Amino acid sequence: MANAYLCPNCKTNRTRFNIIDQVPQSVKLDPATGSVVNQYNSNEELDPFHIPYNGASKLIQCAACGVVGEEETFIKRAQNNPL
Repeated sequence: MANAYLCPNCKTNRTRFNIIDQVPQSVKLDPATGSVVNQYNSNEELDPFHIPYNGASKLIQCAACGVVGEEETFIKRAQNNPL
């Protein structure tokens, strides 16, 4: 289902946005060099002390002012300020 967006920052843009799909990649780094020691393919493979990513899968960027935020913020702003 499509939703209307309104930028919560500039409060005028309703048409130009960048949709950012986030694809988290869990890795373990070497503390001295920063190189990847281990790359995890699923949450089941994570070490006991490695918390899986639980953030937003999609972010929205206003193409007018550049602010980035969760999609729900842009949707709610549009719902509260109809045309």
